[in-house]
Amino acid sequence: MSKTTIALEAAVAVVLENTPKDAPRTNRQRVTVDRAFAQILKLIAPRIRHFVRQYGLVAHFDDAEQCCAIAVHRAIEAYDPAKAQFTTFVNWQIRGELQSLRFRLMTDQRPSAKKVEATTVSLSALATGPDGEEISPEAMLVDEDALERTEAAASDYLADGAISSLIDAYVDHLRKVGIEALARRPRPKRQEAALRREGPRLKTATHGIDPAELDKLEAKLERDREIVARRVFQASTLDDLSLETGVTKERVRQITKRAAKTIAEIAAADPRFAVMAESDRPAAKRRPAAAAPTASLLPDAGLPHNRLASVSAVEALEISASTIAAVTDTTDTMESVLGAGTILCKTALH
Repeated sequence: MSKTTIALEAAVAVVLENTPKDAPRTNRQRVTVDRAFAQILKLIAPRIRHFVRQYGLVAHFDDAEQCCAIAVHRAIEAYDPAKAQFTTFVNWQIRGELQSLRFRLMTDQRPSAKKVEATTVSLSALATGPDGEEISPEAMLVDEDALERTEAAASDYLADGAISSLIDAYVDHLRKVGIEALARRPRPKRQEAALRREGPRLKTATHGIDPAELDKLEAKLERDREIVARRVFQASTLDDLSLETGVTKERVRQITKRAAKTIAEIAAADPRFAVMAESDRPAAKRRPAAAAPTASLLPDAGLPHNRLASVSAVEALEISASTIAAVTDTTDTMESVLGAGTILCKTALH
């Protein structure tokens, strides 16, 4: 056997070994099969080019190459080392697929096809690019909602990351407060004397704290993390959290209320969460509009027709009899004038 035949046999053996019939393939097996199949196609590439030229399908080389790849798949499925070598199986499969392709292409030469001017073309030749290169059908498909879905997914990913970081900062704050509270607890005199004898060599953040107490603190922090994440950011109900965590509804409410306040303070103080803090700020209160000025009973002295008039306030007790008589005479005069005008109008109408 030649080196190519030996390499083909080895590659096919790898494919069959990593293709179980009664169980699904693992990811590693899929990768191994793909690499072995690519090696098979590389080894028989000269054979494929020879058969394509032999069957006169050079003008449709892309379609012929795809048919040959299908032939390799079928040859691997039907391969039986006890009957013949793999080259024999693959040669017959390639010949059959290329013959079928040529038959489909040559149907355009029939009289019925010539009457309607039928022409069979390759799917890859439906469109060409600016450089004259053929464009595949997959490249011609345009998804109008792809950009919107991508932006939405990216926004959700960034929001989830920001929420996770914010919750981590809150839990770190609780851990620091809890460790400080444990460190302030009174210890037995013997334990305190032993710690003093150890000196500053073992002085750490948890120096002198019982490890069991630290484990309890971490368990409590994990419980609070779950409650805050689900209640504050996922809107889970109090009943669900109470049943799943074993904490009363009132305690859950207290934890979430305190967490919301602390998280808001962390977001306002940490520059990493500046955008989140700004988005949660309440809108500025609008000032009430100034009341419209009430209309004055006196005429506007700035208007042109009121510039020659003057108004003065007169007390009611200061009005004398002569002023009343003058007003009365003026009123009589105006009545006489109006009466004369009425007579003149009537005369003009008659």
